[in-house]
Amino acid sequence: MNLDLSIIIPARNEEENIEETIHSIAKVLNNIPNEIIVVNDHSTDKTEETVKNISKKITSVRIIRNEKSPGFAHTLLSGFKSAKGDFVLPVMADGCDEPQTIPIMFEKAQEGYDMICGSRYMKKGGKCGGPKLQGLFSTFVGKSLYYIIRIPTRDVSNALKMYRKSALDKIELKEKGFSVSMEAALKFYFSGYKISEVPTIWYGRKKGKSKFRLTKTFPYIRLYFWAIIKWIFQ
Repeated sequence: MNLDLSIIIPARNEEENIEETIHSIAKVLNNIPNEIIVVNDHSTDKTEETVKNISKKITSVRIIRNEKSPGFAHTLLSGFKSAKGDFVLPVMADGCDEPQTIPIMFEKAQEGYDMICGSRYMKKGGKCGGPKLQGLFSTFVGKSLYYIIRIPTRDVSNALKMYRKSALDKIELKEKGFSVSMEAALKFYFSGYKISEVPTIWYGRKKGKSKFRLTKTFPYIRLYFWAIIKWIFQ
């Protein structure tokens, strides 16, 4: 099965990380036909200039801008809209995602799955660093939904998910922040799409400041109860 992959990298003021992230991704793609789309989310540093310089050497790399208001969801959706691949995969610009997971996910895509989730909370998965409260919260959300509603991933909130583009285009995503990744997973599940998961390691940010805030957990809580209620009454 010949499939193409679009890597989407949302980036806001990531000049310290973006070059290393792109090169680490490019190294593992091997024979996978791909494009790497960096979406500049209103950066005020040299993120865009850095990516343009990289694109001169790695021709599969291109940069676009989030023309809507700043934010992860708008940036991600801009990348999805621009993507040309059969599958799309968001990868964080700060280097927290494990590039070695990408070929494993792509193998699952070739098996016919519509969404492949990178899971920190299954065997051989894990987290290194990052806010402890964030880790406890995402562990509870992921594992409890796995057992309660039987969604076939233990890590519903992780942004590292590979989506079949034709299926993604049919899903209406309304969340405005990082919770859009959890929303997408739940809507794929309730729409009957075929889902799998593979283990991945998540690494805490090495450079720059973490964008995690406690208030950012509220949308996840709302989605959590929405999913349980929907599962009960479906």
